[in-house]
Amino acid sequence: MLKPEFPEVPVRTETEENAMSFWLSRRFIVAVIVVAVLVASACLVLVSPGEAVVVTRFGDPVRVLTTSGLGLKLPQPIDGTVSVDLRLHTTSSGLHDVGTRDGLRLLVQAYVAWQVPNDSAHVRQFLSAVRNQPEMEAEQLRSFTGSALEVTAGNFDLASLVNSDPNKSRLAEFEEALRRRINEQALKVYGVSVLQVGLERMTLPNQTLIATIDRMKAERSTVAAERAAEGTRLAAQIQSNADRDARVLAAQAKADVADIEAKSRIEAAAIYKKAYTSDPKLYMMLRSLDSLSTMINSNTTVILRTDAAPFRALMEGPDSRSGR
Repeated sequence: MLKPEFPEVPVRTETEENAMSFWLSRRFIVAVIVVAVLVASACLVLVSPGEAVVVTRFGDPVRVLTTSGLGLKLPQPIDGTVSVDLRLHTTSSGLHDVGTRDGLRLLVQAYVAWQVPNDSAHVRQFLSAVRNQPEMEAEQLRSFTGSALEVTAGNFDLASLVNSDPNKSRLAEFEEALRRRINEQALKVYGVSVLQVGLERMTLPNQTLIATIDRMKAERSTVAAERAAEGTRLAAQIQSNADRDARVLAAQAKADVADIEAKSRIEAAAIYKKAYTSDPKLYMMLRSLDSLSTMINSNTTVILRTDAAPFRALMEGPDSRSGR
């Protein structure tokens, strides 16, 4: 009877057994480290700038992390995380036909800049209200803006919104009133804060446009008439002042002329007196010649007696006894 043959089992030495034990211990340590890293990564939450992280436990929010950095949580499936965007968002209302306080119609389009406030209560409220969907929130804000435009425009006249004079325009006041109204509703219902509201577009329906143009023409005509009247008044005042000054200057000139003429007559009389006293006959002859030069020119024909004055001076000449 044949005996079965069994393969020989190699016998390990003590050195080989030590090496195997060391190799197994290293694999165990590496596995422990890997498991520890996985557990640690499952318990850490990274909060990026511009966002908040909501930690949920079996679907219910338990904590809100708003500070950038690392946070702790229990691993899945116990704790989960939901990231909420805290950055600024904008949306546009589209054109809305609204009525002003003076009964005119206006087409207005506004933009809204909003964000979720960086605090736990409002982050929870936003997550609960719109399920962390900014598009749904933007749609709700557009609805709020449309109703707010209608209510706010009813507190302003058209001239305070559409006016070429910046001192009469109240657009900044209109935008601020609109922002306060939208922000009150959005913060209360959805937990979002409206930071800015501005008018993108403002136009008028045809009927309102015609009425506005007519009103502006009437205002310009009134201003033109007032300025023309003021110009006429100033021109009349300037002309009156000029006439008065001219009369004063003319009177002063006449007075000066009369004064100069009187002085000249006095000086002339003194000269004549002196000449007459010095030589009366020569004086009479010179005076006669002066009279002739005044009376006669190149076109004058005069027939007079030669012995009549002043022509006698031409015939007789000066007295020989005067030595002249």
